[in-house]
Amino acid sequence: MSALSPQSRGEQKARKAILGLGLKPVEGVTRVTFTRGQANVYAIANPEVFMSVNSDTHIVFGEMQAEDMNARAQSALAEQMAAEAENQEGEAPALVEEETVEEDEEVDATGVEEKDIDLVVNQANVSRAKAVKALKNNSNDVVNAIMELTM
Repeated sequence: MSALSPQSRGEQKARKAILGLGLKPVEGVTRVTFTRGQANVYAIANPEVFMSVNSDTHIVFGEMQAEDMNARAQSALAEQMAAEAENQEGEAPALVEEETVEEDEEVDATGVEEKDIDLVVNQANVSRAKAVKALKNNSNDVVNAIMELTM
């Protein structure tokens, strides 16, 4: 029995019945998560996990908490962007010069439809030269060109 959390009479009975089934404790598990759909995540920190000897069945005891995956994803994205900003501090001036040269050039748009260029410029919020280059790189596929410019 766990000394970490107080056990109700029902929990004590359930543990006794489960341990009577021959389940073995699993050591080293620090966190268990259950996902329900894309946004619903339930987590148990510091769980007590038992495993059936005969099958791949696990029994988990602990306090379950609902987690907000959107907030977690936003914090991970903020950390990633901060790390990228630190890595690119030395490279930034060279990158700016390259973009200004590219925007000033007249681009050969043969083989690319004008409406596709306009769509990519508007959706990706880039210059005409970048839009034409992305469309040519992606065989005039508008969706992939926009993805290339925005991702």
